[in-house]
Amino acid sequence: MLKNKGHSSKKDNLAVNAVALQDHILHDLQLRNLSVADPSKTQVQKKENKSRQRDTKAVIDTGLKKPTQCPKLEDSEKEYVLDPKPPPLTLAQKLGLIGPPPPPLSSDDWEKVKQRSLLQGDSVQPCPICKEEFELRPQVLLSCSHVFHRACLQAFEKFTNKKTCPLCRKNQYQTRVIHDGARLFRIKCVTRIQAYWRGYVVRKWYRNLRKTVPPTDAKLRKKFFEKKFTEISHRILCSYNTNIEELFAEIDQCLAINRSVLRQFEEKYGHELTEEEWEKIQAQNETCACLEDPRLGAHDAHFSLSNFLL
Repeated sequence: MLKNKGHSSKKDNLAVNAVALQDHILHDLQLRNLSVADPSKTQVQKKENKSRQRDTKAVIDTGLKKPTQCPKLEDSEKEYVLDPKPPPLTLAQKLGLIGPPPPPLSSDDWEKVKQRSLLQGDSVQPCPICKEEFELRPQVLLSCSHVFHRACLQAFEKFTNKKTCPLCRKNQYQTRVIHDGARLFRIKCVTRIQAYWRGYVVRKWYRNLRKTVPPTDAKLRKKFFEKKFTEISHRILCSYNTNIEELFAEIDQCLAINRSVLRQFEEKYGHELTEEEWEKIQAQNETCACLEDPRLGAHDAHFSLSNFLL
């Protein structure tokens, strides 16, 4: 009888251990629908889900924009742990068949993990899952010091149905939201803006320098002075009054005065002038030249001739 009882107890222990290990594997794989659980509890959960669905009310869309609260800068820069509480122990862990999960990391432990990640340069490199830079998107740090996009890690967990690190395959890791990638991306953007602005200032200064200082090369020096000569000649031409209409109008006025003087001369003197008359005209011109500008034009000469005729 004692032998039978001992044999049956061993069988029971083996069965319990097998069920505990199976339940732990299912929990580890996050297969909740296949976990060994009391069917009565699952029915109660289904009833609760149905009651929640009944209690939900339909939301009417009025078309009005709802006021959205902008996130504060302090909250956006704050680091926090996503899973502060450890997961509940499975039956296998309670029986001692499998070791318990590691305790939650303290702030000092997280600092050490973060320093190790910074030394590895994970935030500088692109995300190992999507191969894109972190930029300003949410970023998570695992307890194994690997860094990923938060959305990429969630998609990886949903796809694999496991909670293992995509790089080192560590199980039941802890996650913490960090902003090292966003900070480095801001610094990168600021350095690019400064580099572009400094390049623009230097290029502008160099253009002005090339306009004022002649180069040392013979060919470039020749081109430099040719360009300067053309600019100077262009400025001189632009400074002159080149109104052709006014010039033609002045010429027409002078011709009209000449014609009128000749007409008056023909009307008053039909014969040729004598030498005394020409000497008198020449004397009047010399007196006008002495009193006024010596550079008399045709207009002044005709004016003196007209005075003589009158």
